[in-house]
Amino acid sequence: MREPVDDFADHLARVRNRSAHTVRAYVTDLVSLLDHAVRMGCVDLAELDLTVLRSWLAKQRTMGAARTSLARRAASARTFSAWAHRSGLLPADVAAPLASPKAHRELPTVLRADQAAALMAAPSRPTASPEAGAGAAGPSPAGEDEPVLLRDRVLLELLYGTGIRISEACGLDIADVDHGRRVVRVLGKGGRERAVPYGVPAQRALDAWLGRGRPALADPGTGGALLLGARGGRLNPTTARRIVAGYAERAGLPRTSPHGLRHSAATHLLEGGADLRAVQEMLGHSSLASTQIYTHVSVERLRAAYRQAHPRA
Repeated sequence: MREPVDDFADHLARVRNRSAHTVRAYVTDLVSLLDHAVRMGCVDLAELDLTVLRSWLAKQRTMGAARTSLARRAASARTFSAWAHRSGLLPADVAAPLASPKAHRELPTVLRADQAAALMAAPSRPTASPEAGAGAAGPSPAGEDEPVLLRDRVLLELLYGTGIRISEACGLDIADVDHGRRVVRVLGKGGRERAVPYGVPAQRALDAWLGRGRPALADPGTGGALLLGARGGRLNPTTARRIVAGYAERAGLPRTSPHGLRHSAATHLLEGGADLRAVQEMLGHSSLASTQIYTHVSVERLRAAYRQAHPRA
């Protein structure tokens, strides 16, 4: 069954234009499913049926898989089944009636506006960047630290100021920044391109980074990447997550990730009166349902304030 798996992965990447991360997740799910099918006695892909699919999901549940994981695996199975039927590998779309548990959507944790401001100011303090991790040595001389601190500042300002994903931020090139209109051109999920505005603080951070920081870190092989690591290559998302978490910890803030800054940006926009459709466009959500969760966050904050302050709560 290796050939159908390889063909399905190629279909996802080339035809559906899915990201490498999505392709890897779907293929991992498919390999798990087919392994389970073989253990149940299937010797050919055409023998895959709804009973096998339900048995596979049931086994995943007994092994402790979360509802969100089960929902994704069911979606992987349905996507593969539909493709295999169209390709003539399955006599019917056997996974079409496959039900999946409704993923429980927890309200995202967001920073208050004053906490976000404290995080934005954190890289201005004369201390080593969290880029090197917990085992890093103490601060370097101020002159050596400056390029990295300027990079950290622009990273935080862009993540919070635009609400873009960490992969989108690390994928930005210099040419993607329109300084005149103060927008960045972002390539999001599914290869969808969008223009996202940013504010004056982010513009100042960009000017300082491009003027004094980036030239100090760039080397002949850097290329057009906007954000660079300490060694001159494109900044890695894993390193960027460590940077955000490190500054949040040093500032005494709740545990914060780049996605937490995205949540915070969306929530603060809606609390400030932004239109839900505009926030959807800014975040790059294909469905308005994905954006509506932030309206619930705002309502929960309102309820909490009411319970705390109103004498008749």
